[in-house]
Amino acid sequence: MSAVRDDALAIWSAAVRAADPERLVRESLAREPLPPGQRLLILGAGKAGAAMLAGLGDYLDAATGIVNVPAGQEGMRGSVRLHAARPAGVNEPTAAGVAGAEEMLKLLADAGPDDVAVCLLSGGGSALLPAPAAGVTLDDKLAVTRLLHRSGATIDEMNCVRKHLSRVKGGRLAAAFRGKLLLTLIVSDVVGDPLDVIASGPTAPDPTTFADAVAVLARYGLTKHVPPAVNQLLARGTSETLKVLPPHVVNRVIGSNRVALDAAAAEAERRGYRVLDLGAFVEGETAAVAAAVAGVVRSIRRDAKPIASPACVLIGGETTVTLGDHPGKGGRNQEFVLALMLKLAATPEGMAGVTVLSGGTDGEDGPTDAAGAVADAGTLERGRDAAEHLRRHDAYPYFAATGDLLKPGLTGTNVMDVRVVLVT
Repeated sequence: MSAVRDDALAIWSAAVRAADPERLVRESLAREPLPPGQRLLILGAGKAGAAMLAGLGDYLDAATGIVNVPAGQEGMRGSVRLHAARPAGVNEPTAAGVAGAEEMLKLLADAGPDDVAVCLLSGGGSALLPAPAAGVTLDDKLAVTRLLHRSGATIDEMNCVRKHLSRVKGGRLAAAFRGKLLLTLIVSDVVGDPLDVIASGPTAPDPTTFADAVAVLARYGLTKHVPPAVNQLLARGTSETLKVLPPHVVNRVIGSNRVALDAAAAEAERRGYRVLDLGAFVEGETAAVAAAVAGVVRSIRRDAKPIASPACVLIGGETTVTLGDHPGKGGRNQEFVLALMLKLAATPEGMAGVTVLSGGTDGEDGPTDAAGAVADAGTLERGRDAAEHLRRHDAYPYFAATGDLLKPGLTGTNVMDVRVVLVT
Protein backbone atom coordinates (compact mmCIF):
# COMPACT_ATOMS: atom_id res chain seq x y z
CA MET A 1 0.00 0.00 0.00
CA SER A 2 1.31 3.47 -0.92
CA ALA A 3 2.01 6.15 1.69
CA VAL A 4 -0.95 8.21 0.46
CA ARG A 5 -3.25 5.18 0.71
CA ASP A 6 -1.94 4.64 4.22
CA ASP A 7 -2.88 8.24 5.00
CA ALA A 8 -6.41 7.82 3.60
CA LEU A 9 -6.99 4.68 5.65
CA ALA A 10 -5.58 6.27 8.81
CA ILE A 11 -7.81 9.33 8.39
CA TRP A 12 -10.91 7.16 7.89
CA SER A 13 -9.95 4.93 10.82
CA ALA A 14 -9.61 7.98 13.09
CA ALA A 15 -13.19 8.88 12.22
CA VAL A 16 -14.40 5.39 13.17
CA ARG A 17 -12.47 5.40 16.46
CA ALA A 18 -14.01 8.73 17.46
CA ALA A 19 -17.44 7.15 17.24
CA ASP A 20 -16.54 4.35 19.69
CA PRO A 21 -19.91 3.66 21.37
CA GLU A 22 -18.53 2.25 24.61
CA ARG A 23 -16.56 5.41 25.33
CA LEU A 24 -19.43 7.66 24.24
CA VAL A 25 -21.88 5.95 26.64
CA ARG A 26 -19.41 5.92 29.50
CA GLU A 27 -18.61 9.63 29.13
CA SER A 28 -22.29 10.59 28.78
CA LEU A 29 -23.26 8.81 32.00
CA ALA A 30 -20.24 10.24 33.80
CA ARG A 31 -21.50 13.74 32.97
CA GLU A 32 -25.12 12.97 33.84
CA PRO A 33 -25.51 9.84 36.01
CA LEU A 34 -28.72 7.84 36.14
CA PRO A 35 -31.06 8.57 39.05
CA PRO A 36 -31.73 5.81 41.60
CA GLY A 37 -34.67 3.54 40.87
CA GLN A 38 -36.38 0.36 41.98
CA ARG A 39 -35.17 -1.59 38.91
CA LEU A 40 -32.88 -0.74 36.01
CA LEU A 41 -34.22 -1.98 32.69
CA ILE A 42 -31.99 -2.07 29.59
CA LEU A 43 -33.29 -2.36 26.04
CA GLY A 44 -32.43 -1.19 22.57
CA ALA A 45 -31.27 -2.11 19.10
CA GLY A 46 -28.45 -1.32 16.71
CA LYS A 47 -25.14 -2.35 15.26
CA ALA A 48 -23.39 -0.64 18.15
CA GLY A 49 -25.56 -2.38 20.75
CA ALA A 50 -22.87 -4.57 22.30
CA ALA A 51 -20.36 -1.75 22.65
CA MET A 52 -22.97 0.66 24.01
CA LEU A 53 -24.01 -1.91 26.58
CA ALA A 54 -20.40 -2.33 27.70
CA GLY A 55 -20.28 1.43 28.28
CA LEU A 56 -22.85 1.09 31.08
CA GLY A 57 -20.10 -0.40 33.24
CA ASP A 58 -21.11 -0.88 36.88
CA TYR A 59 -24.75 -0.08 36.09
CA LEU A 60 -24.97 -3.57 34.57
CA ASP A 61 -24.60 -5.16 38.01
CA ALA A 62 -28.18 -4.20 38.88
CA ALA A 63 -29.74 -4.28 35.41
CA THR A 64 -31.94 -6.64 33.44
CA GLY A 65 -33.11 -6.51 29.86
CA ILE A 66 -32.49 -7.26 26.19
CA VAL A 67 -30.75 -5.48 23.31
CA ASN A 68 -31.22 -6.58 19.69
CA VAL A 69 -27.92 -6.84 17.80
CA PRO A 70 -26.56 -8.47 14.62
CA ALA A 71 -25.45 -12.09 14.92
CA GLY A 72 -21.92 -12.36 16.21
CA GLN A 73 -22.52 -9.93 19.08
CA GLU A 74 -24.95 -12.08 21.05
CA GLY A 75 -24.31 -13.14 24.64
CA MET A 76 -25.02 -12.15 28.25
CA ARG A 77 -23.74 -9.09 30.09
CA GLY A 78 -24.86 -9.83 33.62
CA SER A 79 -28.64 -10.19 33.38
CA VAL A 80 -28.89 -8.28 30.10
CA ARG A 81 -29.10 -10.37 26.95
CA LEU A 82 -27.59 -9.37 23.63
CA HIS A 83 -30.09 -10.99 21.30
CA ALA A 84 -29.13 -11.96 17.73
CA ALA A 85 -31.92 -10.27 15.76
CA ARG A 86 -30.56 -10.77 12.24
CA PRO A 87 -27.62 -12.46 10.49
CA ALA A 88 -24.46 -10.40 10.12
CA GLY A 89 -24.32 -8.67 6.75
CA VAL A 90 -28.08 -8.96 6.13
CA ASN A 91 -29.62 -5.61 7.01
CA GLU A 92 -33.25 -6.73 7.00
CA PRO A 93 -35.68 -7.53 9.83
CA THR A 94 -36.27 -11.13 10.86
CA ALA A 95 -38.63 -13.17 13.03
CA ALA A 96 -35.88 -13.27 15.67
CA GLY A 97 -35.90 -9.48 15.71
CA VAL A 98 -39.66 -9.48 16.21
CA ALA A 99 -39.29 -11.83 19.18
CA GLY A 100 -36.76 -9.49 20.76
CA ALA A 101 -38.94 -6.41 20.18
CA GLU A 102 -41.93 -8.11 21.76
CA GLU A 103 -39.82 -8.96 24.79
CA MET A 104 -38.91 -5.27 25.12
CA LEU A 105 -42.53 -4.20 24.88
CA LYS A 106 -43.42 -6.60 27.70
CA LEU A 107 -40.46 -5.42 29.80
CA LEU A 108 -41.62 -1.80 29.56
CA ALA A 109 -45.30 -2.61 30.03
CA ASP A 110 -44.46 -4.47 33.28
CA ALA A 111 -42.35 -1.60 34.66
CA GLY A 112 -43.27 -0.20 38.06
CA PRO A 113 -43.56 3.54 38.84
CA ASP A 114 -40.04 3.70 40.34
CA ASP A 115 -38.25 1.76 37.60
CA VAL A 116 -35.62 3.40 35.38
CA ALA A 117 -35.06 2.27 31.80
CA VAL A 118 -32.18 2.92 29.41
CA CYS A 119 -32.71 2.45 25.69
CA LEU A 120 -29.58 2.10 23.51
CA LEU A 121 -30.11 3.04 19.86
CA SER A 122 -27.64 3.08 16.99
CA GLY A 123 -27.40 2.61 13.25
CA GLY A 124 -29.32 -0.35 11.89
CA GLY A 125 -31.76 -0.09 14.77
CA SER A 126 -34.80 0.09 12.51
CA ALA A 127 -34.13 -3.30 10.90
CA LEU A 128 -33.11 -4.80 14.24
CA LEU A 129 -36.29 -3.67 16.02
CA PRO A 130 -39.23 -4.96 13.96
CA ALA A 131 -42.73 -5.42 15.36
CA PRO A 132 -45.31 -5.36 12.56
CA ALA A 133 -48.66 -3.76 13.35
CA ALA A 134 -51.67 -6.02 13.70
CA GLY A 135 -52.83 -7.25 10.31
CA VAL A 136 -49.43 -6.75 8.65
CA THR A 137 -46.82 -9.49 8.41
CA LEU A 138 -43.07 -9.22 8.51
CA ASP A 139 -42.98 -10.25 4.85
CA ASP A 140 -45.37 -7.38 4.05
CA LYS A 141 -43.01 -4.89 5.72
CA LEU A 142 -40.00 -6.38 3.96
CA ALA A 143 -41.71 -6.05 0.59
CA VAL A 144 -42.51 -2.38 1.22
CA THR A 145 -38.98 -1.56 2.38
CA ARG A 146 -37.40 -3.24 -0.64
CA LEU A 147 -39.71 -1.40 -3.03
CA LEU A 148 -38.93 1.96 -1.41
CA HIS A 149 -35.20 1.26 -1.44
CA ARG A 150 -35.17 0.30 -5.11
CA SER A 151 -37.16 3.43 -5.93
CA GLY A 152 -34.55 5.72 -4.37
CA ALA A 153 -36.70 6.85 -1.43
CA THR A 154 -34.86 8.80 1.27
CA ILE A 155 -34.41 7.38 4.75
CA ASP A 156 -36.97 9.91 6.03
CA GLU A 157 -39.54 8.64 3.53
CA MET A 158 -38.83 4.99 4.28
CA ASN A 159 -39.10 5.59 8.02
CA CYS A 160 -42.36 7.50 7.61
CA VAL A 161 -43.93 4.41 6.07
CA ARG A 162 -42.27 1.92 8.41
CA LYS A 163 -43.34 3.81 11.53
CA HIS A 164 -46.98 3.50 10.52
CA LEU A 165 -46.64 -0.24 10.02
CA SER A 166 -45.07 -0.86 13.44
CA ARG A 167 -45.88 -1.44 17.11
CA VAL A 168 -42.57 0.05 18.35
CA LYS A 169 -41.47 2.73 15.90
CA GLY A 170 -42.73 6.32 15.89
CA GLY A 171 -42.59 6.64 19.68
CA ARG A 172 -44.67 3.56 20.38
CA LEU A 173 -41.89 1.94 22.44
CA ALA A 174 -41.80 4.96 24.75
CA ALA A 175 -45.59 4.95 25.00
CA ALA A 176 -45.43 1.46 26.54
CA PHE A 177 -43.35 2.68 29.52
CA ARG A 178 -44.94 3.90 32.76
CA GLY A 179 -41.87 4.07 35.00
CA LYS A 180 -39.79 6.87 36.51
CA LEU A 181 -37.41 7.65 33.63
CA LEU A 182 -36.72 6.30 30.16
CA LEU A 183 -33.35 7.60 28.95
CA THR A 184 -32.45 6.87 25.34
CA LEU A 185 -28.78 7.15 24.42
CA ILE A 186 -28.30 7.51 20.67
CA VAL A 187 -25.41 7.03 18.28
CA SER A 188 -26.87 8.68 15.19
CA ASP A 189 -26.65 7.26 11.67
CA VAL A 190 -28.96 9.85 10.09
CA VAL A 191 -28.16 13.19 8.44
CA GLY A 192 -28.92 16.00 10.91
CA ASP A 193 -29.50 13.58 13.82
CA PRO A 194 -33.33 13.87 13.85
CA LEU A 195 -34.67 11.90 16.81
CA ASP A 196 -37.80 10.81 14.97
CA VAL A 197 -35.79 9.22 12.14
CA ILE A 198 -32.93 7.44 13.95
CA ALA A 199 -34.00 3.76 14.21
CA SER A 200 -37.41 5.07 13.12
CA GLY A 201 -37.78 6.95 16.42
CA PRO A 202 -39.05 4.31 18.88
CA THR A 203 -38.78 6.76 21.80
CA ALA A 204 -39.35 10.06 19.98
CA PRO A 205 -42.48 11.93 18.90
CA ASP A 206 -43.32 11.46 15.23
CA PRO A 207 -44.30 14.48 13.08
CA THR A 208 -45.52 12.28 10.20
CA THR A 209 -48.98 10.84 9.76
CA PHE A 210 -50.74 7.96 8.06
CA ALA A 211 -51.60 10.40 5.26
CA ASP A 212 -47.89 11.16 4.81
CA ALA A 213 -47.12 7.45 4.52
CA VAL A 214 -49.80 7.05 1.86
CA ALA A 215 -48.32 10.01 -0.02
CA VAL A 216 -44.83 8.48 0.00
CA LEU A 217 -46.08 5.31 -1.66
CA ALA A 218 -47.99 7.36 -4.24
CA ARG A 219 -44.96 9.58 -4.94
CA TYR A 220 -42.96 6.57 -6.10
CA GLY A 221 -45.85 4.85 -7.86
CA LEU A 222 -45.88 1.99 -5.36
CA THR A 223 -49.49 2.05 -4.17
CA LYS A 224 -50.53 -0.77 -6.50
CA HIS A 225 -47.39 -2.79 -5.84
CA VAL A 226 -47.34 -3.05 -2.03
CA PRO A 227 -49.21 -5.89 -0.27
CA PRO A 228 -52.96 -5.21 0.13
CA ALA A 229 -52.73 -5.39 3.92
CA VAL A 230 -50.36 -2.42 3.89
CA ASN A 231 -52.71 -0.22 1.88
CA GLN A 232 -55.62 -1.26 4.10
CA LEU A 233 -53.79 -0.40 7.33
CA LEU A 234 -52.55 2.96 6.05
CA ALA A 235 -55.98 3.86 4.66
CA ARG A 236 -57.68 3.15 8.03
CA GLY A 237 -55.25 5.49 9.76
CA THR A 238 -56.21 4.49 13.29
CA SER A 239 -53.92 4.61 16.35
CA GLU A 240 -51.49 7.33 15.25
CA THR A 241 -47.85 7.41 16.29
CA LEU A 242 -46.71 9.37 19.37
CA LYS A 243 -47.05 13.13 18.87
CA VAL A 244 -46.01 14.57 22.26
CA LEU A 245 -43.03 13.29 24.25
CA PRO A 246 -43.97 12.30 27.82
CA PRO A 247 -41.99 14.22 30.47
CA HIS A 248 -40.39 11.04 31.81
CA VAL A 249 -38.79 10.21 28.42
CA VAL A 250 -35.42 11.79 27.55
CA ASN A 251 -33.50 11.35 24.27
CA ARG A 252 -29.77 12.14 24.17
CA VAL A 253 -27.58 12.01 21.03
CA ILE A 254 -24.07 11.04 22.15
CA GLY A 255 -22.37 10.23 18.83
CA SER A 256 -22.74 11.43 15.25
CA ASN A 257 -21.15 11.86 11.82
CA ARG A 258 -19.97 15.31 12.93
CA VAL A 259 -17.89 13.76 15.72
CA ALA A 260 -16.30 11.37 13.22
CA LEU A 261 -15.50 14.10 10.68
CA ASP A 262 -13.86 16.27 13.34
CA ALA A 263 -11.55 13.40 14.27
CA ALA A 264 -10.77 12.71 10.61
CA ALA A 265 -9.89 16.38 10.06
CA ALA A 266 -7.54 16.37 13.04
CA GLU A 267 -5.76 13.26 11.77
CA ALA A 268 -5.44 14.71 8.26
CA GLU A 269 -3.93 17.91 9.61
CA ARG A 270 -1.54 15.91 11.76
CA ARG A 271 -0.35 14.20 8.57
CA GLY A 272 0.29 17.49 6.82
CA TYR A 273 -2.86 17.95 4.71
CA ARG A 274 -4.94 21.07 4.32
CA VAL A 275 -8.52 20.09 5.09
CA LEU A 276 -11.73 20.94 3.26
CA ASP A 277 -14.61 19.55 5.31
CA LEU A 278 -17.80 19.46 3.23
CA GLY A 279 -19.83 18.54 6.30
CA ALA A 280 -22.18 15.93 7.65
CA PHE A 281 -25.26 16.95 5.65
CA VAL A 282 -24.31 15.51 2.25
CA GLU A 283 -27.21 13.64 0.65
CA GLY A 284 -28.47 12.84 -2.84
CA GLU A 285 -27.82 10.37 -5.62
CA THR A 286 -24.36 8.87 -5.16
CA ALA A 287 -23.14 9.41 -8.72
CA ALA A 288 -24.28 13.05 -8.66
CA VAL A 289 -22.45 13.70 -5.38
CA ALA A 290 -19.34 12.04 -6.83
CA ALA A 291 -19.53 14.31 -9.90
CA ALA A 292 -19.72 17.40 -7.68
CA VAL A 293 -16.72 16.25 -5.61
CA ALA A 294 -14.79 15.61 -8.84
CA GLY A 295 -15.30 19.28 -9.68
CA VAL A 296 -13.86 20.29 -6.31
CA VAL A 297 -10.84 18.05 -6.93
CA ARG A 298 -10.22 19.64 -10.33
CA SER A 299 -10.38 23.11 -8.79
CA ILE A 300 -7.85 22.14 -6.12
CA ARG A 301 -5.49 20.70 -8.72
CA ARG A 302 -5.68 23.52 -11.27
CA ASP A 303 -6.53 26.65 -9.27
CA ALA A 304 -5.55 25.74 -5.68
CA LYS A 305 -9.10 26.72 -4.72
CA PRO A 306 -10.73 26.55 -2.21
CA ILE A 307 -7.51 25.05 -0.81
CA ALA A 308 -4.16 24.05 -2.27
CA SER A 309 -2.63 20.59 -2.27
CA PRO A 310 -1.69 18.56 -0.37
CA ALA A 311 -5.41 18.58 0.33
CA CYS A 312 -7.82 16.33 2.16
CA VAL A 313 -11.47 16.66 1.19
CA LEU A 314 -13.83 15.13 3.75
CA ILE A 315 -17.41 14.28 2.91
CA GLY A 316 -19.86 12.95 5.48
CA GLY A 317 -23.57 12.25 5.36
CA GLU A 318 -25.16 9.41 3.44
CA THR A 319 -26.08 9.18 -0.23
CA THR A 320 -28.54 6.92 -2.04
CA VAL A 321 -28.41 4.71 -5.12
CA THR A 322 -31.48 4.22 -7.31
CA LEU A 323 -30.96 0.61 -8.35
CA GLY A 324 -33.66 -0.05 -10.91
CA ASP A 325 -34.19 -3.57 -12.25
CA HIS A 326 -31.61 -6.35 -11.97
CA PRO A 327 -28.85 -4.45 -10.17
CA GLY A 328 -25.42 -5.93 -9.62
CA LYS A 329 -23.56 -6.22 -6.31
CA GLY A 330 -22.24 -3.24 -4.41
CA GLY A 331 -23.08 -0.38 -2.08
CA ARG A 332 -23.21 3.41 -2.07
CA ASN A 333 -19.61 3.79 -0.89
CA GLN A 334 -18.20 1.46 -3.53
CA GLU A 335 -20.33 3.25 -6.13
CA PHE A 336 -19.07 6.65 -4.96
CA VAL A 337 -15.45 5.61 -5.46
CA LEU A 338 -16.16 4.11 -8.88
CA ALA A 339 -18.19 7.13 -10.04
CA LEU A 340 -15.60 9.67 -8.83
CA MET A 341 -12.77 7.69 -10.41
CA LEU A 342 -14.56 7.56 -13.77
CA LYS A 343 -15.45 11.25 -13.68
CA LEU A 344 -11.82 12.22 -13.08
CA ALA A 345 -10.56 9.67 -15.62
CA ALA A 346 -12.43 11.61 -18.30
CA THR A 347 -10.44 14.79 -17.55
CA PRO A 348 -6.99 15.68 -18.95
CA GLU A 349 -5.36 15.09 -15.56
CA GLY A 350 -7.08 11.76 -14.97
CA MET A 351 -6.58 10.27 -11.49
CA ALA A 352 -3.01 11.53 -11.19
CA GLY A 353 -2.28 12.57 -7.61
CA VAL A 354 -5.74 11.59 -6.35
CA THR A 355 -6.61 8.88 -3.83
CA VAL A 356 -10.22 8.35 -2.82
CA LEU A 357 -11.56 6.20 0.01
CA SER A 358 -15.23 5.90 0.93
CA GLY A 359 -16.50 3.68 3.69
CA GLY A 360 -19.47 3.04 5.93
CA THR A 361 -18.35 3.59 9.51
CA ASP A 362 -20.18 0.41 10.51
CA GLY A 363 -17.93 -1.70 8.27
CA GLU A 364 -20.82 -2.55 5.93
CA ASP A 365 -21.78 -1.20 2.53
CA GLY A 366 -24.96 -2.54 0.98
CA PRO A 367 -25.43 -6.33 0.97
CA THR A 368 -21.68 -6.99 0.86
CA ASP A 369 -18.84 -7.89 3.23
CA ALA A 370 -16.99 -4.64 2.45
CA ALA A 371 -17.27 -1.19 4.04
CA GLY A 372 -16.46 0.50 0.75
CA ALA A 373 -13.45 0.88 -1.51
CA VAL A 374 -10.24 2.84 -2.10
CA ALA A 375 -8.87 3.85 -5.48
CA ASP A 376 -6.04 5.73 -7.15
CA ALA A 377 -4.52 5.87 -10.63
CA GLY A 378 -3.35 2.28 -10.28
CA THR A 379 -6.92 1.08 -9.81
CA LEU A 380 -7.83 2.28 -13.29
CA GLU A 381 -4.87 0.43 -14.74
CA ARG A 382 -5.82 -2.82 -13.03
CA GLY A 383 -9.58 -2.62 -13.68
CA ARG A 384 -11.68 -3.57 -16.67
CA ASP A 385 -15.01 -2.16 -17.94
CA ALA A 386 -15.43 0.34 -15.10
CA ALA A 387 -18.20 2.24 -16.89
CA GLU A 388 -20.24 -0.92 -17.40
CA HIS A 389 -19.85 -1.88 -13.74
CA LEU A 390 -21.10 1.57 -12.75
CA ARG A 391 -24.04 1.36 -15.12
CA ARG A 392 -25.10 -1.95 -13.55
CA HIS A 393 -24.47 -0.73 -9.98
CA ASP A 394 -21.96 -3.56 -9.80
CA ALA A 395 -18.97 -1.96 -8.08
CA TYR A 396 -18.13 -4.86 -5.76
CA PRO A 397 -16.87 -7.27 -8.47
CA TYR A 398 -14.85 -4.45 -10.04
CA PHE A 399 -13.00 -3.60 -6.84
CA ALA A 400 -12.70 -7.27 -5.86
CA ALA A 401 -10.82 -7.83 -9.11
CA THR A 402 -8.53 -4.82 -8.58
CA GLY A 403 -7.90 -5.65 -4.91
CA ASP A 404 -9.30 -2.33 -3.72
CA LEU A 405 -12.21 -3.30 -1.47
CA LEU A 406 -12.15 -1.82 2.03
CA LYS A 407 -12.76 -4.70 4.47
CA PRO A 408 -12.21 -3.69 8.11
CA GLY A 409 -14.93 -6.03 9.41
CA LEU A 410 -17.80 -4.87 11.61
CA THR A 411 -16.64 -1.86 13.58
CA GLY A 412 -19.25 -1.91 16.33
CA THR A 413 -20.46 1.60 15.54
CA ASN A 414 -22.42 3.40 12.81
CA VAL A 415 -22.38 7.15 12.17
CA MET A 416 -23.10 7.01 8.43
CA ASP A 417 -20.31 7.35 5.87
CA VAL A 418 -16.95 9.08 5.78
CA ARG A 419 -15.28 9.77 2.43
CA VAL A 420 -11.65 10.83 2.20
CA VAL A 421 -10.26 12.34 -1.02
CA LEU A 422 -6.55 13.15 -0.96
CA VAL A 423 -5.07 15.43 -3.62
CA THR A 424 -1.26 15.53 -3.66
